[in-house]
Amino acid sequence: MEIDETKWISLGIGGKVSFKATEDAAPNGSNWSKDFNLDNARIYINGQAHEYVKFEFNTECLFCGNNDLQEYAVLDAIGKLEFSPYLNIWGGRMLVPADRQELNGPYFSSTYDPYKTPFYPSDFSTTFGNGGAGVYARDNGINVWGAAGPEGALQYLFGVFSGLRSSPGDGPNQSDNMLYAGRVAYNFLSVEQNPGYYTSGTYFGKAGNVLTVGFAFQYQKDGAGSFLNPGDFFGFSFDVLGEFALGDAGVLTYEGEFKRFDADYNVAAFTDGTGNFGMFSGVSFSQTLLFLLPNKLGIGQLQPYARYTGVYPTRSTHRDETEVGVNYVIDGFNARVSLFYQYGDLATKGLNYAPGAAGGNVSRVGLGLQIQICRSPCSYTHNSSSTRKPRPPR
Repeated sequence: MEIDETKWISLGIGGKVSFKATEDAAPNGSNWSKDFNLDNARIYINGQAHEYVKFEFNTECLFCGNNDLQEYAVLDAIGKLEFSPYLNIWGGRMLVPADRQELNGPYFSSTYDPYKTPFYPSDFSTTFGNGGAGVYARDNGINVWGAAGPEGALQYLFGVFSGLRSSPGDGPNQSDNMLYAGRVAYNFLSVEQNPGYYTSGTYFGKAGNVLTVGFAFQYQKDGAGSFLNPGDFFGFSFDVLGEFALGDAGVLTYEGEFKRFDADYNVAAFTDGTGNFGMFSGVSFSQTLLFLLPNKLGIGQLQPYARYTGVYPTRSTHRDETEVGVNYVIDGFNARVSLFYQYGDLATKGLNYAPGAAGGNVSRVGLGLQIQICRSPCSYTHNSSSTRKPRPPR
């Protein structure tokens, strides 16, 4: 809804639903589990109150399917000062600077089930405030972002956030230390045209040839461990996106990342009973190769892919997963169906990074549907950049 040349409000929705069957995961421990899932359900509200002043408000079904954690709550609440492509300031509740996968979000990832490597604190956590460091990669703080160089090829993002909070005598961060985070990325070929500081896992060949390398980091003193055994958290990651349109042959996409986390708390934190925030410490990597076939099959295109993930904690057992699947791309990220097969022990060991974490290799089959609609360009928080006049809603 356009109010005048500088004021507007847009509304959008997005949802992801799936069916998954996992080997030996039925209540009896020997049959396949069979579950329908509501994975995401979002409402997007974006607006502009002045040429340089904007806002964003998004909701989400947090931890859908988990009866102990599920709630429909505020996902993003951001006030924005957007001056130019070179300098912008956002404040409120929003994504913390991190690797590409975190900034893709669930709707702009190359695969339906995208989160495989260990989370940074704000995505490892399940709550804001005491005992938590954020939810769904969001935290309360401030970000400064922009671009420099030829056509904005160098993109930067730096922020300060609350990070892990602790109660008196319970939890490691008794000094209320802040979390510091940043990301820089360089576009060697075509410059990715994403709104704000968000990213995408593929462009389905519509962005030209892309080769972008990114580096991200996060640091918080006493950002891990427990009250009796605290430790500083420092994590960094490298990510690469390469996409090449091969003319009539199709589109080849490669997405890879490497993470190293150092959370230097004593393993006694897992058993001392004083509010342990048991962050992953170690290395991990994930690689995905996709190929979009050129010809339509019915109303969409097939995009087969393969993915491998390895996770190697320093205090716990190693784990990995191999995945093969195919996306049926109807309208980019706005309408997509995915069928996939996974094998490994990521699902059985989960986010348990304690010594002796156990879980065997299992097979999982999944079928997922993703739909969203909002003002172009559509996204979970992607909105038009400050240099473009908003388009009317579709």
